[in-house]
Order: sequence, then C-alpha cells, then structure tokens
Amino acid sequence: MERPTKFEHTRFLGDKRTQLVYDLDEWTDVQVIDEIVNAETGICFGPDTLAEARNRGYKLATPGLRRRHRKPRA
Repeated sequence: MERPTKFEHTRFLGDKRTQLVYDLDEWTDVQVIDEIVNAETGICFGPDTLAEARNRGYKLATPGLRRRHRKPRA
C-alpha cells in the first residue's frame, strides 16, 4: 500500500485510540489507515521499529483484531 503523505518516511504507524501499530509495508486495508490519518490520531516512532512501538505499549495489528476506541491522552 502507498504510505500517507504525513507518514511517508515511517514504516510503523500507531493509532493512539486503540494502541495498535500498523506495519505500512505489510498492511493492505487502506480504509483503516485513512481513518487514522483523517482523525489525526496517528503516531510514528523513533527509531521506526516494532520494538520501539511495543516499548511504548502498542500491539501489532492483525486483520480482524479490534479494540475499543479511547480518547487519546496526548
């Protein structure tokens, strides 16, 4: 999938509402990523690794995995 303009230099995109992280190189559902970008609840990680995302409490998203949307703290 093509990466969103705001996150074009990152591989992992986190959703602050669900604490899920999406691998933009592997993820195929464009609708989910567009929703995150439009809601402005996306976060990128530095360094851009899955280990850093997990260190911040994010879990790798898999197709069909759903979590309740919460209000972002920051």
